[in-house]
Amino acid sequence: MRLGRNVVILFSSLLAVAIAGSNLQAQTQGSDSVAPTPHAKTIHLKHVLVIGETKGFEHDSVPDAMAAIYNMGQQSGLWDTTMRTDTELLTKKDLGRNAKNLNYFDLIVFASTTGELDMDDSQKKDMMSAIHDDGKGFVGIHAALDTNYKWPEYGEMIGGWFNEHPWFTFNAPIINEQPDFPAVRHFPHEFVKYDEIYQPKDWSRDKVNVLLSLDPTKLNYDNNPRIHRTDHDFAVAWCKMYGKGRVFYSTLGHTEESWQDPDIRKMYFEAIKWALGMTEGSTASHPRP
Repeated sequence: MRLGRNVVILFSSLLAVAIAGSNLQAQTQGSDSVAPTPHAKTIHLKHVLVIGETKGFEHDSVPDAMAAIYNMGQQSGLWDTTMRTDTELLTKKDLGRNAKNLNYFDLIVFASTTGELDMDDSQKKDMMSAIHDDGKGFVGIHAALDTNYKWPEYGEMIGGWFNEHPWFTFNAPIINEQPDFPAVRHFPHEFVKYDEIYQPKDWSRDKVNVLLSLDPTKLNYDNNPRIHRTDHDFAVAWCKMYGKGRVFYSTLGHTEESWQDPDIRKMYFEAIKWALGMTEGSTASHPRP
């Protein structure tokens, strides 16, 4: 009887060890079969600085333009946006206070800025150096052409200056001259947009790549003293290089409603991507079609 009891105890002990070993093996196999937690994918966001300072005419659409660029970056996940209505960050100086400067940003956007902006000589030098030497991008929206008339390098960088809008806001007949360029490839060859088209001065087609222009055969020239270009060459959008920096400008975006137009939003979205170096597009000039 005692022997039988000892056998039962031994059997029970062996069974317990076997069960424990089985459970341990199952746990080990289970842990091996579960894939390790993947590392979070790091997305290197670009940094965009939008300036909306106005020292002259104040467009009602400035907030719409700034908000659109912010939303484009957030929704696409391609860039973050810092929006300012002053020019403090347009410098390479260390500002302290966790303030960013031009060394941080990859792209500068002037959203219908007007007049002589509050920038001292060192800021102007830093901004041109950031674009020309460091290869930062620049995108000018509408009244960015109506800005900094006393700063020759600015006009050289962007391509010219505002010289009135002969037809004010009207149904502008536009020709797509470069349908292979990322910012305008979604436009048809000919289309109409209700907007205010600037006439540029100190501007030459052979110094930029004209992307969009007014159709000269569909414009009214009668009794219009605001028309100053005798060649009737009215560019609507262009791109160019300024040293190492990519520069894009368009006169489109005057009205608040234009920023609800998916065509206009897509144009600036693709222009920003191009200016950031995310896509490719030629800046070579071409003859007027």
